[in-house]
Amino acid sequence: MFLSQISIYPIKSMQGISLKEAQFESLGLRFDRRWMLVDSNLRFMTQREYPQLAAFQISILDKELRVFAFREYLSIPLEPADERRLSVNIWESHVEALVYENHINEWFSGLLGIECKLVKIAGRRQVDSNYAVSSEDVVSFADGYPFLLTNQASLESLNNYLSVPIEMSRFRPNLVISGAFPFAEDNWKRIKIGECIFHVVKPCSRCIVTTIDQRTGRKMGDEPLKTLNQIRSFVIGDKRKVLFGQNLIAAQRSGSLKVGDLVKVIEEK
Repeated sequence: MFLSQISIYPIKSMQGISLKEAQFESLGLRFDRRWMLVDSNLRFMTQREYPQLAAFQISILDKELRVFAFREYLSIPLEPADERRLSVNIWESHVEALVYENHINEWFSGLLGIECKLVKIAGRRQVDSNYAVSSEDVVSFADGYPFLLTNQASLESLNNYLSVPIEMSRFRPNLVISGAFPFAEDNWKRIKIGECIFHVVKPCSRCIVTTIDQRTGRKMGDEPLKTLNQIRSFVIGDKRKVLFGQNLIAAQRSGSLKVGDLVKVIEEK
């Protein structure tokens, strides 16, 4: 088995960037989901409510983000110009964030047709204690965990059920592995990628975002969620959830990964 894809999503719910190699920190891959948009209530904005976010293309230069969407273009410094901070809401968490200048917020507000602000994570956001390996485990503006891993063979298995095959981008993973059996990842507890060890802490429950074209932001019917509900539906606690992919926490606080790194299963469940 080997690592076949690495992706980061600098601004939450916007397009990803494919990488050949990447550094990671305690929060996850460098630059991954360090930024996000919040609405007038300071609540996080995602493709669940604003599917058009998928049409926003991101690139990273030395000291800035570049965003292109709907024939409009904006350069954003990696660090806001001032130290203005707000407490923003993402799922059940409230976390301190730096706020960007008005002209940047107005640009996003104009394209989306809703008042919003761009923020960068500044405070500490802990991983759910029910799944954290230690009290030191933290996460950025990702939904809940520092890394999301998917398996290419699992996607190919799913596509056998679909009349129109989909790309892995629908699942927005950070790490894709190849050379495993379909859904082998369900049984992993600890894995080694290159020289780095990861705990496999929780399967990833999937939502309506999987039905959105990750280039155009258009909803593409009910698939793959409809089929996943038939073949990948499990009871977790007292709820039934659709699962695809696994959430990871790194055993070390920093490291590096590159496409082609060998993947070994250290411990199974």
